[in-house]
Amino acid sequence: MRTIIERIERLEEDKAAVMADMKEVFLEAKGEGYDVKILRKVIRIRKQDKAKRQEEDAILDLYLSALGEI
Repeated sequence: MRTIIERIERLEEDKAAVMADMKEVFLEAKGEGYDVKILRKVIRIRKQDKAKRQEEDAILDLYLSALGEI
C-alpha cells in the first residue's frame, strides 16, 4: 500500500507541475493578445470526436434557429 500511495503522491506533484506549466503558457498567450477563454474552448473542441462535434453543432443551430437567434 505504501508504494501505491507514494506513486499517487508523485503523480500529484507531476500534475501540479504540469498545471503550473500550462498556466505559464496561457499567460504567455494572453500577453501575445490571444483570448485565453477561446483558446481553452478550441482545445476542448479539438479533443472531441469530429462526428460528435458536428452533431452537437447541428443541434445547437437547430435550437438557436427555433429561438429566432440565427
